[in-house]
Amino acid sequence: MGSDNENDHLAQAQLAAIVDNSFDGIVSKDLDGNVTSWNRAAERFFGYSAGEMIGKSIRILIPADHQDEEDTILARIRRGEVVESFETQRVTKSGDLISVSLTVSPIKDAAGRIIGASKIIRDITAAKENERRIRVLLREVNHRVKNQYAVIQSIIRETAKRSESVDSFAYQINSRITALATSHDLLVSSDWRGAYMGSLIEDQLRPFGHDGLVYLSGPLLNLAPHAVLNIGMAIHELATNSAKYGVFATSKGMISVTWQVVKEDQPYLLLRWSETDDSPDEATEDKKQRTGFGSVVLLRVAPSSLSGKSTFSREGALRIWELKAPLDRCLREDDE
Repeated sequence: MGSDNENDHLAQAQLAAIVDNSFDGIVSKDLDGNVTSWNRAAERFFGYSAGEMIGKSIRILIPADHQDEEDTILARIRRGEVVESFETQRVTKSGDLISVSLTVSPIKDAAGRIIGASKIIRDITAAKENERRIRVLLREVNHRVKNQYAVIQSIIRETAKRSESVDSFAYQINSRITALATSHDLLVSSDWRGAYMGSLIEDQLRPFGHDGLVYLSGPLLNLAPHAVLNIGMAIHELATNSAKYGVFATSKGMISVTWQVVKEDQPYLLLRWSETDDSPDEATEDKKQRTGFGSVVLLRVAPSSLSGKSTFSREGALRIWELKAPLDRCLREDDE
């Protein structure tokens, strides 16, 4: 059986190993604030080796505008108080500020006198950055929800004005909200960074079963989120109109959707929907196109949201909707 001294030495060695291998910085200092021990985690956090810090003032780590914290901590330690965990900032050897959580406790000698303090330091920089990102995300989500609530209110209001029955209203509302959700799904899959024009148009046309009836052509353009939502709604309205009166209704004719970048004094997006069919009731179709909710989206909402202009024309069996908008209003900022 080992002696008391041997047991004491073993306990001290075990304690030293625990301190040295801790993930938290563990530092001790005397009552003047000079460092007396410095573990490996502290080296990792601050960039100073134990040799560089032992004997030096702990104030080296404290930003100028936080120096009063050390005065308060030392005063409380001298009174034998434990300073419970609090969050603050410290400076690394390279001059970077890091966020830390500190807990400070008195150190006593064999006679019970307070001779210094121990600090447990936890680097919470990553946690604080995550908190900041969450706050930014929540603000952004709140902003987007309010914007989409306004869009949905507009859809409901304008659809109600033009619906002939409750069933018609319910069908059209469901269809338009689904189209909006389709654009949202594209944005969510890209962390709301944007979506490609081709993917947006294909997704909006998919419910209409357009195999062999639609020709798509254009460069790879990554649209900004607001452009995705508004162009998506415009394509949905054009497809809905076609399903009632045009190519999608008869499965005869052809739809061509093309987009290009036109480079003039100010580069702009030119998006064109061209539909050729033999609609039997042109007058009825034209009237609805001019007065329906679709015209509000196609001729007012979509172009104004992109600071652009749009036109709708018909020449015999050919119908054309065309949108012109400044390129910098349509594309993601990093793709302009």
